Amino acid sequence: MNYLHDLSTFLPGIIVGVAGLIAIVIDSYKDDHNAIVGLTVASLVAALVLSIMDMFGPVGESWAGMIAYGGVAAYGNTVILFGTLFCVLISHEYLEAIDHNFGEVYAMVLFATTGMLALASANNMIMIFLGLETMSICLYVLAGIIKERKTGAEAALKYFLLGAFSTGFLLYGMALLYGATGSLDVQEIAAAGSSDLLFVAGGGLLLVGFFFKISAVPFHMWTPDVYEGTPTTLAAYMSTASKSATFIALITIVSRMLPEGTADWGQVLQVIAIITMILGNIIALVQDNMKRMLAYSSIAHAGYLLVGLAAATPEGYTAVLYYLLAYTIMNVGAFGVVAYYERQHGLDLLDINNYAGLGFKRPLMAVMLSVFLFSLAGIPGFAGFVGKYYVFAAAINEGLIGLAIVGVLASAASVYYYLRPMVFMYMREAHKDIPLVKSGWMFKGSLIVLTILTIYFGLAPADLSQLLSSYYSGDWVASSFMP
Repeated sequence: MNYLHDLSTFLPGIIVGVAGLIAIVIDSYKDDHNAIVGLTVASLVAALVLSIMDMFGPVGESWAGMIAYGGVAAYGNTVILFGTLFCVLISHEYLEAIDHNFGEVYAMVLFATTGMLALASANNMIMIFLGLETMSICLYVLAGIIKERKTGAEAALKYFLLGAFSTGFLLYGMALLYGATGSLDVQEIAAAGSSDLLFVAGGGLLLVGFFFKISAVPFHMWTPDVYEGTPTTLAAYMSTASKSATFIALITIVSRMLPEGTADWGQVLQVIAIITMILGNIIALVQDNMKRMLAYSSIAHAGYLLVGLAAATPEGYTAVLYYLLAYTIMNVGAFGVVAYYERQHGLDLLDINNYAGLGFKRPLMAVMLSVFLFSLAGIPGFAGFVGKYYVFAAAINEGLIGLAIVGVLASAASVYYYLRPMVFMYMREAHKDIPLVKSGWMFKGSLIVLTILTIYFGLAPADLSQLLSSYYSGDWVASSFMP
């Protein structure tokens, strides 16, 4: 009966993966995009419900210790599925508008999500690699889905080449760790960890591979070009669901696999966090293209998340988990509104200068974009502020005052480029009259829900924070190597 237990612990991933296979069959024999979209949404909702239930269930290991279930793994799956669901809901109308509503897009999203769920649940180096590569290969395809556009081809090529390059670092690191410890299991590696050069080099290369995936500086080069060339709603998927999965796996590695005594891993994370926050925000200041601005914003937010990891405490990990949900909500929303403006004809509405006067054309869209940008900037009353407060507070409580100060100053600087679109929308006269099309109920409804959640988690974060804190108590912490 063990196999039934194993299947039940990874049931959300199985549902999503099977749905991807069915979507491919439907697309091959019957070109019915509506059926594929319905199947995709239904499978994601079912998997999301199961993941939410698992958050309150038992915590353990299955598949011969290859994956973990419950607790942090279940929460990671919930965030991934939540982000994926809303990206799909806003993608249908957008892809129809740009004539790229292909069935294989949704199949690739489902397969990528399956890889993300495996990555977030991974308890073994082999599972980490399988999850990461399943996710990455599908994202390479999605990045180049607009193949007739030069930016689309450029996005796919850059993403593939640099992704393959980062995989080399990742695999070499895993090989060195295996050579140093004789195991690929997370806990066995931790138990056999030492300060030998082989182990330290393996851990360092493994982290470099992950820094590529989360687009931390100086491994961020692919991010702005890939986001610009990828369809906007799919860029939202890349920047939220994939980042959440990778950070969940990174939490597992930092907290449970790399003993503090083998090297000063916290110092490494602090340095990467500082340069990521500074460079991401500085370059975002001069961007006029909305997607490139959000891409550099995504880099900066990776830096904020690394602050929580650098704290290396239960409080810091809890802060990172909360931030991942807040970031998913507000970033999918921001990309969604940008996608709405982008699909208008007659003017390049990715250029921030062309947002002049749009605030009064579709007031609801402008207000929702303002809410998402306020939250991304860390304005009090929104989810983004609470997430930043938690990660900076965790750093301060661990004595990392300088790191927290750099984060606060970088966040303050980001207010400039987040407020720029609002200045153009409400305080500049339009260059020309732009007839904005109406959005469908699914698209608009999804953005309204995201707006409400952005405000809700900014005003009432306590319940979720307490739940996340409970994951870092008891046997889980006793088996970790946190200082």
